[in-house]
Formats: sequence, structure tokens, C-alpha cells
Amino acid sequence: MRTFIRRTAIAAVTVAIAGSVAFAQGRRDEERPGYVPTPAEEQLPAQFQRTVVFFRTTEAPGTIIVDTPSRYLYLVQGNSRALRYGIGVGRDGFQWSGLVNITRKQEWPDWTPPPEMIQRQPYLPRFMAGGPGNPMGARALYLGTTVYRLHGTNAPETIGSAVSSGCFRLVNPDIIDLYERVPVGTKVVIRQTPVL
Repeated sequence: MRTFIRRTAIAAVTVAIAGSVAFAQGRRDEERPGYVPTPAEEQLPAQFQRTVVFFRTTEAPGTIIVDTPSRYLYLVQGNSRALRYGIGVGRDGFQWSGLVNITRKQEWPDWTPPPEMIQRQPYLPRFMAGGPGNPMGARALYLGTTVYRLHGTNAPETIGSAVSSGCFRLVNPDIIDLYERVPVGTKVVIRQTPVL
């Protein structure tokens, strides 16, 4: 009887561990409505933490440059400097490039997943009010007339990855910082080739 109980317990632990690993791997590719990350989870690895860097560009101070391949967003400061943020970008088939402006800013934006996302992930809510568990995060900067945004995230582990449906995500402390620094009308350059 003890052997049976021990084997059953070992099997249960093995299934739980396998499920946890699958969840951890799977959640990098999916939205997690309702999940609220802790401050510790929002602490990024050193290479993706917000920092001032040497940065040569012909773009005017105040311009945002998105470096999709390197997973960085730069806010040009002038004097060959930029404020660099780690970002999550669109996965294969959802990456894009272009020149747009910020047309709108929103604190704690609502989230309405587009039909294409619902088709891929039918378990998602059709609408979610803004708040800490919302996948859009604490702030959103709307890009031109597109459906894409620079926005926060409740999945900080996706920063540095290509997982979104075309938007660019930052951890909530970083999107709040960026939101405060840039006005509506800010030029945004989205590149598919590395900046540096």
C-alpha cells in the first residue's frame, strides 16, 4: 500500500511539474488577462532595464525609435544620447516597420482583442476594462491610424521576446515613464534592421 501511495504521489508531482513548465513556456505566447505581476517580476534583466546610452542619430530629440530586432525602444535625448527601454515585439508574421506619430495617449486603457486574436485564442475575454490585470498595462500610446500601440504589460517576462500581435510592450514602470516624457504628435520610427 505504501508503495502504491508513494508512486501515486510521485506521479502527481511529475504531472504538476510538467504542467507548470508547459504553463511557463506557453504563457510567453499568450495574453494573461487578470494576472497582476509583482514588483519583483517587473524587475527586468540588466540588458533590458531602462538606461541612458550613447546613441548617434539624425533624428531630433524627442523622437522614438523602435529597434525591433534588438528588442529596444530609444527616446532620443540629443548630444548623442538616448533613453533606452527593453521591449517585447511582434512575433513572426506580426512585425512591421514604418513612420508614425503618437495620435492618442491613455492611462489604464481598456482592452478589446481584435477578431483575429480571438480566433487564435478563443478563451480571451471580448472586452476587459483597464486596470492592473489588463494585458494593455498601465498606459498606452496609440500609433498613427494603425491598431498598434506602445503599451504596458502584465506579462513582464515577455520583454526581450517576440510574442505580441504587432504592438510593442514595456513593463508598467517603463511605459509610465515614457508616457510622461512624450506628447501626442511624437514621431515614432519603427525599424526592422538593428539600430546599433
